Amino acid sequence: MSSVSARHRIKHGTGFLESLIDPIDRLSETIFSILIVLLYLLAFRFIMGSSTPEQSISQENVNELLVGALGAVVAWGMIDGIMYMLLSLFGRGESHRLLKDIQAATTEQEAVDIIAEELDYMLEPITGENERKALYHSILFHLRNSTPRKIGFKFEDLYGVLGHVLVAIIAVIPSIIPFFIFRFDYDLAFRISILVSFIVLFVVGFRWGMYTGANPWKTGLLIMSVAVILVLIVILLEG
Repeated sequence: MSSVSARHRIKHGTGFLESLIDPIDRLSETIFSILIVLLYLLAFRFIMGSSTPEQSISQENVNELLVGALGAVVAWGMIDGIMYMLLSLFGRGESHRLLKDIQAATTEQEAVDIIAEELDYMLEPITGENERKALYHSILFHLRNSTPRKIGFKFEDLYGVLGHVLVAIIAVIPSIIPFFIFRFDYDLAFRISILVSFIVLFVVGFRWGMYTGANPWKTGLLIMSVAVILVLIVILLEG
């Protein structure tokens, strides 16, 4: 009954990434990965603009930037994926503990109270008291003789880690492509890369808004505004 394990089972779509991690994790992973690359780009521009004339920026400098940014993104994806794996494990442990508590209850009412404590916060706004009582007694009937599942790591946990890393890498590809297309004009590449990052963040925010039921335009603009503020801060520092 944990939120982590429940989210892990939500599959919207039939694509490869959809089968690995749920939509909220894909969207959040995308946002943070793009912000990491954007921070690398802005830091690089600030450092190079403060100490080195633009025309002396070499391809080696840019290659080091891209390698560092990609390394940070992959590391972030792995850390996020490992945390997701651990939370999935903890979620199964929580469900195991809940089932044990229900089965160890000395009275039926005590068991129902345990279930109610777990579910009331979610069901009270949308159900009546009698409906909840009937549902909790039905749940108790099915759980009373259930066998607890194993808590250990599963292959799907590793798939979740892989999914986070893949999403992190795929998310930043549009921001990196300009450096290969405009490799003879790195200033233009920087500008286009930042613009592309803005657009991708807006699209991700828009999709997040659609998924959560919020206003997609406002959500997209809100998330994109974070990147815009970062750019403005760097511009002010450079000035």
